[in-house]
Amino acid sequence: MTSPFDSAEKRKKAIFDAMSRRSQARILKKGYDQWNPFEEPKDPIDIRQDASQRTSQMLIREFLESRPTENCSKQYGRGVAEICVGLINRDERYLAMFDFSCWYKALLEKEGAEIKR
Repeated sequence: MTSPFDSAEKRKKAIFDAMSRRSQARILKKGYDQWNPFEEPKDPIDIRQDASQRTSQMLIREFLESRPTENCSKQYGRGVAEICVGLINRDERYLAMFDFSCWYKALLEKEGAEIKR
């Protein structure tokens, strides 16, 4: 006796048949042949890594531990977390902030000035 789940196509049909009519209609509209119910889920944001193979949490912790504690308010920490995730996700807004910050730091160094805290 063979199981109805012997092949991927049979399993796909069984999953499709078990769905509600509304879900089936959505799949049919996009194309049943293109639908893959066995697709691997995307990585959650907290597991994504940057070019150095660090997660956002690792980078944030490492950065904040390198700073003097008197400069690390909650707002400062939130800013670090926000730009970290934005840079890892290659968000244009945060890439622009990073580029400007690097440019501005180089400008201040060239002119012998510094940002007062």
